[in-house]
Formats: sequence, structure tokens, C-alpha cells
Amino acid sequence: MKFYDITRELFSTPVYPGDPVPEHEWLKQIKNGDSSNLTYLKLCAHNATHMDAPRHFVEGGRTIDELELSQVMGMCSVVEYDGMLDANTARALICGKEKKILLKGNRCVFHEETAQVFADAGIELLGVERQTVGPDGDTKGVHEILLGADMALIEGLCLDGVEPGDYFLCAQPLKLAGVEGSPCRAVLIKEVE
Repeated sequence: MKFYDITRELFSTPVYPGDPVPEHEWLKQIKNGDSSNLTYLKLCAHNATHMDAPRHFVEGGRTIDELELSQVMGMCSVVEYDGMLDANTARALICGKEKKILLKGNRCVFHEETAQVFADAGIELLGVERQTVGPDGDTKGVHEILLGADMALIEGLCLDGVEPGDYFLCAQPLKLAGVEGSPCRAVLIKEVE
């Protein structure tokens, strides 16, 4: 099997405008005479590669700890598109694909009409390389449609070196009770012959 780590490093990834920058500080260090190293983390649930649960934009929607593992793990399709993704192109891209879709393309962006295509197709998980789905400064409508369809979203992926095709996805968020999102470690697995 071949493993692809498609996760961005937490501290070096630029944050979405307005989100806090993640920080860490040493509480203990062996080099200072402590018995162990111990780090304190301060971060936003939406830094670097992260997952949005429906609660992020849907009052009463499922929280990150309520997502089923079967929704965030399993067969997925990586499809490539770099630019403004319209509804008709989205239909063609996902036709015959898995119910978990990762969009490869750092400039792939779409509006509400395209989000509705994903929702109507029953997509259960959608991933993008950008730090958010939807156009910059106007992501609310796209989030509401996707998360309103009970989808899980992975934002901030790094799909460099990953060819379009089908893979097994492992993308478990942290189990944070009552929270709308979480950093996650996303990995693709491909059987090789």
C-alpha cells in the first residue's frame, strides 16, 4: 500500500482572514531540568487542515464528535479542477464517483448553485485545498447548503503529488464534544501492485 499524507502543518499554514494564529509554548522542557517535555497549545478549530461539522453553520446540526467514522473514513474520489467550478462541470466531475469527494486545485472555488449539486448528489464528505469552501468573503451560503445536507467538510488539504482517482481516506477529527470543527490528520491509501 502507498500512503499519502494530505495534511498541512498546523503552525506554518496561513490562517483564514480573521481567525487566530495557532500558538504553542513549552510548559516543561528536559533541557531546562524538567523530567519531560510538555507543550501547551492555543488554536482555532479551523486552523490548517481541519474538518467542519454541520454545527459550524447549522444551528442544531451535528457536532464534530457526532460524525460517524464511516463518514470520515472510507473510499473517496480525488477529482482535479482548478478555477471557478460551475454546476454542470461539477455534475460531470462527480458522475460515477464515490460519495466522498476531494477537489484537487488550489484555486478551485464554487458558488451556491454548485454546492447544491453536491448536496443533491448525496455527497457525504467534500474536501478542498483552500482554507474554505466558497468564494473568499462570501462563504456563508455555500457552507449552509453543504452542511445543511449533513455533509462533513475538510478544508486546507494538500493534494500535491496525488493523482486523480479512487483512494481509501482516513481523516479523523479530534473527538471534541459539542464543537463545530476540529483539526484533522488526513491520509489517503492506495493499493499498489
